[in-house]
Amino acid sequence: MAMAMAMRRAGRAGALMRGAEFWGNGATGSARCMASVARVEDERSSSSGRALGAFGALLGAGALYGSCQGMINSEPAAAEEAGPKSALNPKEFVKFKLAEVHDVNHNTKVYRFTFDSQEALGLNVASCLITKAEIGKKKDGSPNYVIRPYTPISPPDSKGYFDLLIKIYPEGKMTQHLAHLKPGDELDVKGPIPKLPYTPNMKKQIGMVAGGTGITPMLQVIDAIVSNPEDNTQVSLVFANTSPADILLKAKLDALSFAHPNFKVFYVVDKSSEEWKGGKGYLNKDMLVKGLPAPSDDTLILVCGPPGMMNIVSGDKAPDRSQGELVGILKDLGYTSEQVFKF
Repeated sequence: MAMAMAMRRAGRAGALMRGAEFWGNGATGSARCMASVARVEDERSSSSGRALGAFGALLGAGALYGSCQGMINSEPAAAEEAGPKSALNPKEFVKFKLAEVHDVNHNTKVYRFTFDSQEALGLNVASCLITKAEIGKKKDGSPNYVIRPYTPISPPDSKGYFDLLIKIYPEGKMTQHLAHLKPGDELDVKGPIPKLPYTPNMKKQIGMVAGGTGITPMLQVIDAIVSNPEDNTQVSLVFANTSPADILLKAKLDALSFAHPNFKVFYVVDKSSEEWKGGKGYLNKDMLVKGLPAPSDDTLILVCGPPGMMNIVSGDKAPDRSQGELVGILKDLGYTSEQVFKF
């Protein structure tokens, strides 16, 4: 057992060293990968009339904010006496200063926000935070606030900073606001907002199906597992994207898979080149049978992606942002609603 733990620690260190070039490697999706990756909610066209859901589904900011209001306004958990002070506040928005912006690929950037270096951000796995920005005015002249949830890609216990991985959409209100921020500007943030309360070894096997920036909550859970030598969970990820150039954080995923035998990743793209060695086409039953653990009480499948993918794989969440009915490929393959969690 001691030998196994030592090997996992050594492998983890190697993966981090190989991922150190994470920032600014263009289409490879590389960025400074000493970070766990969590959910980033990406936006779709504001004319769609829907607001952000588990991944990028737009639900109307008001509906999304309302669904989180109970958690936001609830009393924060008592801080551990020996732990660092948390920078986040679950009841009030706090201003964080933008320190750096780095390109990841043709439409995605990493934003680093800073705070007191003696404080921790105050996230747990898996959870996200909520951002707020004044964008325009209402008809009565009062401020028009846009609210969107994102999850930092930096470790939940990191001190003094957090990183957001943001895909910029031409008609995305918040992402366009972020795209115009410059170092020194501030962003209002509130949280954390709990999602999946992960505990080590809660399941023997965890399968993941992600599309686009839906990778981020998956990486938050993956990092929590592989960074804990006592967590023996077997993790398999099916990651779907439009093209190889759209695969975010691939360098980090590859490094983690190389260093940790209990993590496997299978890439799928809609548009491939002759050099592409991964899966081709849209997600289907054969791909998920190949890439995921079989249905059982010791298996949990996590799903996060754009609405089209969610509808095919598991069905989207309900309008009130509860899990909703399980449908799609996962139901056809024999998984039950207790065995699937939709981000």
